[in-house]
Amino acid sequence: MWIAKLLIALIGILHVYILVLEMFLWDKPQGLKAFGNNLEKAKLTKVLAQNQGLYNGFLAAGLFWSLLVGNPDFSRSIATFFLGCVLVAGIYGGLTASKKIIYIQAIPALLTLCVLYLI
Repeated sequence: MWIAKLLIALIGILHVYILVLEMFLWDKPQGLKAFGNNLEKAKLTKVLAQNQGLYNGFLAAGLFWSLLVGNPDFSRSIATFFLGCVLVAGIYGGLTASKKIIYIQAIPALLTLCVLYLI
């Protein structure tokens, strides 16, 4: 179970990082590079990116919450829900925005779900 908790924590940290990129660094060099944008496009889409970042923060909060719950069954249920959200968001983003999102979000969430239920 500790492996699943470690993976959940890493995915949570990843989503905090995405939050920072989208909410605070979207039109800065690090954000431009991470998302392959130019400054003009970033300025036009900044408010949308900040909204996306907030949602990534909610995903991270849910994943961290699952690690803090004392009841193992409830903890697993919370983790399953939020990992499922990450998986769906990663698949959708991979199909509509960039294929790399599948590798960054969807596959880690899927693997963590497998570990959560197989170990």
